[in-house]
Amino acid sequence: MEPSLTGLRVLREIAERGSFTAAATELGYTQSAVSRQAAALERATGQRLFDRQAGGVTLTAAGLTLLRHAVVALDAVAAADRELKGLPPERGTVRLGTFPSAGVLILPRALATLRRTHPRIRVTTREATTPALVRALRARTVDLAILSSRPPYRPLDDQAPPLEHLTLSETTLLLAVPAGSTLAAEDAVELEALADQDWIAGPSNAAEPTMGVWPGAPGRPRIVHTARDWLTKLQLVAAGCGITTVPPGLADAVPPGVRLVEVRGGPAERRRVVLARLPGPCPPAATEIIRTLRQEAARQPG
Repeated sequence: MEPSLTGLRVLREIAERGSFTAAATELGYTQSAVSRQAAALERATGQRLFDRQAGGVTLTAAGLTLLRHAVVALDAVAAADRELKGLPPERGTVRLGTFPSAGVLILPRALATLRRTHPRIRVTTREATTPALVRALRARTVDLAILSSRPPYRPLDDQAPPLEHLTLSETTLLLAVPAGSTLAAEDAVELEALADQDWIAGPSNAAEPTMGVWPGAPGRPRIVHTARDWLTKLQLVAAGCGITTVPPGLADAVPPGVRLVEVRGGPAERRRVVLARLPGPCPPAATEIIRTLRQEAARQPG
């Protein structure tokens, strides 16, 4: 028995989505069909390819080896399909993944610069959480990824080889509060003043803790609104629906009715924006994108 193309596609989706269920949803299969394909791959290779855990599924070393070759095979099949249909080959495209606020902070300016300085470079983008983008790098469905990292700045994942990454910026979080609230009366608020506040936060899971609530705020946070989009959060703040944390680079995007303030009484909350890729040769187009992203990140307020 040899691995089938369907099995290789399933392998890539499991690697990227982190679970059989999510892979099935993306492919339009039932979960049992994905499980059967996974089992067939393991029989065909004679290797254990998946580590099944309560929090999801990761690939074993053997699974990562097969994935590396599967991506080459699937890309070749896709290229052949384009040629048979008379479509031009895809060239010079760099696939860039970003976490949500990067789309507000760094990405638009970097893409505008690239269109002016290197119009032949084609960049496609996709937005996802940092854990999802790390999986996408491993699955080779993105070439570069802009990720968010918080102290103590652990490795991006525990798989081999380690991902290459560089720090684009490091900033201190601010607090977005309604302009008419008592919290907006000063340039900084005490940590104790955050007790019993209504918070606007992003969706959270085991892989990515709650974003939008000030770490170390006293008491159990009362999250009254959940939104993934930063602009939605800020509009909710402007409407007086609660408060949320923001990186300082979002200052230009703050709508009327919102004030950004510092928080005193605890350690500064630092966040890094990092650019990650798989180790290996870096194509010229990707190298230029990296250079441009570093340039634009250096212009962001810290």
